[in-house]
Amino acid sequence: MIKLKEKIGYGFGDAASSMFWKIFGMYSLFFYTDVFGITAAAAGTMFLIARLWDSFFDLFVGIMSDRTKTRWGKYRPYLLWFAIPFAVMGVITFFTPDFGQTGKLIYAYVTYSLMMIVYSLINVPYASLLGVISSDPKERNSLSSYRMSFAFIGSFVTFMLLQPLIDFFSKHFGGEAGVSATQVVETSVSTAPIGWVMGVGAIGIICIVLFLLCFFWTKERVVQIESEENVSVKQDLKNLFRNAPWWILVGTGLAALLFNAIRDSVAIYYFRDYVQVNYRMAGTGWDMTTIYFLVGQAANLLGVILAPSISAKYGKKKTYAIAILVAGMLSTGFYFIPNNIVYILILQFFTSMFAGYVLPLLWSMFADIVDHQELATGRRASGLIFSSSSMSQKLGWALGAAMSGWILAMFNYMPDVAQQSAETIFGERIMMSLLPAVCCLLAFIGMSFYPLSDKKVKENFELLEKKRAQAGL
Repeated sequence: MIKLKEKIGYGFGDAASSMFWKIFGMYSLFFYTDVFGITAAAAGTMFLIARLWDSFFDLFVGIMSDRTKTRWGKYRPYLLWFAIPFAVMGVITFFTPDFGQTGKLIYAYVTYSLMMIVYSLINVPYASLLGVISSDPKERNSLSSYRMSFAFIGSFVTFMLLQPLIDFFSKHFGGEAGVSATQVVETSVSTAPIGWVMGVGAIGIICIVLFLLCFFWTKERVVQIESEENVSVKQDLKNLFRNAPWWILVGTGLAALLFNAIRDSVAIYYFRDYVQVNYRMAGTGWDMTTIYFLVGQAANLLGVILAPSISAKYGKKKTYAIAILVAGMLSTGFYFIPNNIVYILILQFFTSMFAGYVLPLLWSMFADIVDHQELATGRRASGLIFSSSSMSQKLGWALGAAMSGWILAMFNYMPDVAQQSAETIFGERIMMSLLPAVCCLLAFIGMSFYPLSDKKVKENFELLEKKRAQAGL
């Protein structure tokens, strides 16, 4: 039985990761176009190239962490080693140098790529911990729910703090950048570069603390049944690529993450250009976009909390499939409902709640695939398999962010105009509604072919427990 403290400690790791991940997912495109000063198309291409190669770097990190041997275990040491580089690299990424367009683009490619590398070096081993903290599928489901709950709490904290922090630092330190207090208030979020670098730095300090708590409060327990000596990387990869359930889960996960990435990337533009509600909540500094994000995160968290009990009753596969389909159907509503903030927030709540069911089930199902592969091959390559889940996550965000930048450019988005054209606003509405719905439909179709039912997962668990007992482990 895993104690509550350890479950919370494990959750802290994803809280830290998600705090930065939400900044990348929801704010980075806006940062690069309206603060850093490159075009939407250039930013989209940069996201794709940087994250595409980095997605495959995740596999290398998974292979490396599977072969790491320390007194702390295989995966936990990475939390200790890379907590501080994670925060420092985030600050460097959101720094705006005084370069020309070519110099800025080179700086963006280099720093964003390095940030994704550091993210992989801490997040892939962290994800792999789920496979070695416990071998019990029910405990894993619980750990996965704690992980996702704290991920959404971390995201919630980011949304509560980031805009007020950026606006605060911009107002008090932005004078050197030529940004007045009036300009700070008039924009949806300040575009003063100093506000962004200092705001991200403050979030980074919180991340360091959470990663270290995750390191100290967790423990690796599950050990390999057979010897790991002389197991080649080539054989590990061959085993992985022959794993049919893995291919299906990577594909459905990719589609589900595309759904989130596209909606998240365009939200700031959608609210500023289409919704145009000039409102800030007293005492917080939150504008309507931040409130929209907070409503979504609260609903996501509710979905995460409900996911274990619902999936226990109906099964992971069925719950995943129905939840992603309903999220897609609700997403289409953003195109058809009136431009009314009440309708938008209600629809955001229910869309996000159903989307919230999906992610904890996705991570828990990757742990089931670790067991499936161990039975088939005798090799428990947790790091490699969980790195592939991280790979699908990054590919989803890479394609989603790239598509968002390209589509904005295709609909002639202009960062320096007071009012976007009707053509641009139409494109932003499509990106908030119909395009994400197509991604959900693809995820639903993929999940219908997934072969690991709850019954099969239970059988795999019992067989592995019997083998460990026989091996004296």
